[in-house]
Amino acid sequence: MINSIYSSPWLIQRLHRNLLGTHIERLAALLLEQGYRKDPTEHKLALVAAFGRWLEARRCKLAALNAEKIDAFLRARKRHRVILRGDRRTLLQLLEQMRSQGAVPPPAAKMPSPLERALEEYADYLVQERGLAHQTVSQYRRDVRRFLIERFGGGSIRLDTLCQTDTHQHLQRRSRVVCANTLHGLVAALRAYLTFLHLRGDLHTNLAAAIPAVACWRLSTVPKYLKPAEVEQLLNSCDQSTIKGQRDYAILLLLARLGLRAGEVRAMRLEDIYWDSGEMLVRGKGQRHDRLPIPRDVGEALAAYLRKGRPRSQSRQVFLRISAPHREFASSSDISTIVRQAVDRAGLHPPCKGAHVLRHSLATHMLQRGATMTEIGEVLRHRNPISTECYAKVDLRALSALAQSWPEERL
Repeated sequence: MINSIYSSPWLIQRLHRNLLGTHIERLAALLLEQGYRKDPTEHKLALVAAFGRWLEARRCKLAALNAEKIDAFLRARKRHRVILRGDRRTLLQLLEQMRSQGAVPPPAAKMPSPLERALEEYADYLVQERGLAHQTVSQYRRDVRRFLIERFGGGSIRLDTLCQTDTHQHLQRRSRVVCANTLHGLVAALRAYLTFLHLRGDLHTNLAAAIPAVACWRLSTVPKYLKPAEVEQLLNSCDQSTIKGQRDYAILLLLARLGLRAGEVRAMRLEDIYWDSGEMLVRGKGQRHDRLPIPRDVGEALAAYLRKGRPRSQSRQVFLRISAPHREFASSSDISTIVRQAVDRAGLHPPCKGAHVLRHSLATHMLQRGATMTEIGEVLRHRNPISTECYAKVDLRALSALAQSWPEERL
């Protein structure tokens, strides 16, 4: 693989004589497979070669290679060269590759800290008993981590000493820096955690009932949405002559035509599309799976992206990053970022720029065209009809019949 990157026989021979020569060859093949262009590949291989010379000068054996030696090399290299942001990640990738091949022994298993053990047990409960989605579990875990660190600091985790004052003080401090919606999620995370501790026997009293509710009332606001013309303007902002435009157009169509959530688009896998029957599997909230029909324009956009735009990758996710390495999106917020970029390109100024605005737009347009609440709930895959009630507030024609006439003052 090195021969396809470098043309100089002297340089190729020098790389092969390097302490990491065999592994440089394998890393080059991996980088090309991940879609890296020639220039960044050359930089990464030169970095690995310099690391090999540094190890050889210090007579370090490959079996002793670890992350600490990588950090020491980068500190030494920083005195003479600029360290790029991805340099450490490249060397760690090399280390993982060598460990997988048996050239470097695996790292010694570290005993998890009491805090990590407590969080891991809580996460298992949320997945196995509550059936929550991965993103929700991660958010609950982050909220509880912050609470436990604030309560116990670096000391021992004594869960049986938690009391109502601890939760109230934590919520008061967080309420000064976060909005009501974020605080509402924090309350849900703490209630779930305290319930878990009570069920397990760590707390004799269920403190979850003592956590105050947040003034974030359901149906207190009107759903934010785009008009049909604005949705089309948003879709037309994608340059489908480019790979990124093909990918973004397919993502926006799934959000706008089927009302998918950002996490559902991110979770789509190649085997979830049934081309013969014209259906697709949607991996929804709470580990719920639904099959939806694929509209014609959505199917055409997906086919165009998969045939011409999707980079070659070992990942089974439908949508991948354009820049190398070509892997799936890290989180559903990346899908919302694509929507925000499209909104800015289209010159629109909606009150909400996230992916959910297209889901609200679909429901609102269906209501305006005469669809019932039941039909909207089926399309959006709401488990509870109450979740669909918020869209009744945008049906001005139906609400006008309920409005009382304004009393006129008699002269």
